[in-house]
Amino acid sequence: MHPIPQPIPEWRDVDARVFHEQILPLHRPAVMRGVVRDWPVVAQALASPEAVGGYLKSFDSGVDVNAIMTPPAAQGLVAYSDDVSAFSFVRNRLPISSIIDQLMRYLPAGARAPALAAQSAVIAECLPGFVAENRLPLLGPEVQPRIWLGNHITVPAHFDEAQNIAACVSGRRRFTLFPPEQVGNLYVGPLDYTPAGAPISMASRARPDFDKYPRFRDALAAAQVAELEPGDAIYIPAIWWHQVESIGQLNILVNYWWGGSHTANDRGMSPSNALMHCLLNMKDLEPQVLQAWRAVFEHFVFNSDPRRLEHIPEQRRGALGAMSPEELRRFKDVLIAQLQK
Repeated sequence: MHPIPQPIPEWRDVDARVFHEQILPLHRPAVMRGVVRDWPVVAQALASPEAVGGYLKSFDSGVDVNAIMTPPAAQGLVAYSDDVSAFSFVRNRLPISSIIDQLMRYLPAGARAPALAAQSAVIAECLPGFVAENRLPLLGPEVQPRIWLGNHITVPAHFDEAQNIAACVSGRRRFTLFPPEQVGNLYVGPLDYTPAGAPISMASRARPDFDKYPRFRDALAAAQVAELEPGDAIYIPAIWWHQVESIGQLNILVNYWWGGSHTANDRGMSPSNALMHCLLNMKDLEPQVLQAWRAVFEHFVFNSDPRRLEHIPEQRRGALGAMSPEELRRFKDVLIAQLQK
């Protein structure tokens, strides 16, 4: 038998105060039922696919957005080829209206149709005016939403560096979440050859192969799952792995990333870039040397106890403490010079 993931905890009547004071500090997944049920686009989605499609098209700026398509044989699963030399989909760039028209043509074919999806399109660019009518009450206007639009697509488990709220607008979405510490049981593919920038699991809950990926059983035993209806939203903490299944022939999701590399910050750096830098510099070290570096990283990077720095005056802590813009610029210049050697 397959391990059965536990349900993600559900919240109702969530407002901004509840989200920021009770949900966010836990850094745990949460389903927020009905939090966007009053959106006009949700009302259109509940009416019919044609109604919600027409509603979105009324905002279309004509800007091309990223889209992918899988053949029917792939059954909508975003994946690698057997030899990891290619992906199960092809890429294209089309306006939102063209994607909607194509999805409408696929409606009669159901699951036999090719899978098609627009992914991570910035709403302010492709659907100006949409946000004015459909605002998320949990976050401020500085967080720019993105739209995901398609039919039966399954995206394998991956993580984002940012915090994430994803709101289901049309169709249903099944989220399977894995804690960060399950990374070793997810059979993560190449870091530098991925479908969309983030590394993905090569094992899938949609089609588990425990002979090929036996540790995936342990990942599923630690997983949490939820199915969203139109009007529901989910909070996904940063670095939590999540597989997303679109159920139905016209699925619309609006998501909000904040923090991490999705939001401009004074450092302009990404932990993923640091990971790649560490791999390039440390992968060939002898095991004993790697263990020694583990102790160094544990102390300087992962130890948040402020007492470890008490012996250094604040003005001399450099990268270990708060840095002025000028200090940060000098520090980054040194790193750039080292990388260019």
